Amino acid sequence: MKTKSDKILLAHGGGGQLSDELIRHHIVPRFKNDALSELADSAKLKLSSESVCFTTDSYVVKPLFFNGGDIGKLSVCGTINDLAVAGSKPVALALGLIIEEGFEFELLDTILTSISKAARENKVAIVTGDIKTVEAGAADKIFINTAGIGERISGVDLGFEKIAVGDKIIINGTIGDHGMTIISQREGIKFQSKLKSDCAGVGGLSYQLLTKTKDVKFMRDPTRGGLAATLNEISRGSGLSIEIRQADIPINPTVQTAADMLGFDVLNIANEGKFVAVVSPESADKCLNICRGHQLGKKASIIGEVVERSDIPAVEIETLIGGKRIVQMPYGRELPRIC
Repeated sequence: MKTKSDKILLAHGGGGQLSDELIRHHIVPRFKNDALSELADSAKLKLSSESVCFTTDSYVVKPLFFNGGDIGKLSVCGTINDLAVAGSKPVALALGLIIEEGFEFELLDTILTSISKAARENKVAIVTGDIKTVEAGAADKIFINTAGIGERISGVDLGFEKIAVGDKIIINGTIGDHGMTIISQREGIKFQSKLKSDCAGVGGLSYQLLTKTKDVKFMRDPTRGGLAATLNEISRGSGLSIEIRQADIPINPTVQTAADMLGFDVLNIANEGKFVAVVSPESADKCLNICRGHQLGKKASIIGEVVERSDIPAVEIETLIGGKRIVQMPYGRELPRIC
């Protein structure tokens, strides 16, 4: 039988002895580095670049643990990916935890270990953070916020204004894996087939792509709203239209089957280890080969190109039977609590 000491108490967020024990016994040992070990109100960082990227994101995924990851890994990889597609090399993260009273230390330690592992694998440091506790029922067990800093890669200048007619659209792998994995593990739906989230940090691959070629115009990670939302954002931001080919979009057959069964358009489903890159036509094959030479890009594909707008910027897809249809910007959230 578990005792109160096995679970988070409201007092763990009170700033006293229990807070100190939580930080020193459960957090600092997993993320130990010079900046964090000072336990100051802010971290002191030495950066080699005069230009940095900065981002923040919050994670409320349900369930907390899923095939291919958990809320901890997701919180690290998601913020790393936001920095990576902005043209920077991720360096350091801040970690904010909002923990519900009664949450078991065993589960917390599992999540913290996952965060530590993901940070090491992606070569970033957790340098500062914060903990808050809330009453039972107020936070659905645990919410996480991560903020990140990345050093801008020299010579890289990404933006909508760089995109031109003829540019190619590349995605580094299959779409829809994360969103369909999350929904498949929800109570009342659970599939027998083993879908697996693509949750991963793309910083290493994006760094190779951005340093080995100078012809990448724009990058974005297709998370909430999926590929459809990202391509529509690119079209609207550039003022140009985009044509993609369904036959060239990499999709795991199991993901497609699950989406069809539940009535989802896989183009709208979230991804957590993917990026969309707009590249010049002259370097498209080189960029594709760079992607395919990396573990996270083995199924990379050129899925379409940028074209002249006919009236208003739009995204159009050529279907498997040769027809064409407009890919709309998703209206709302198809899948709640997927990240």
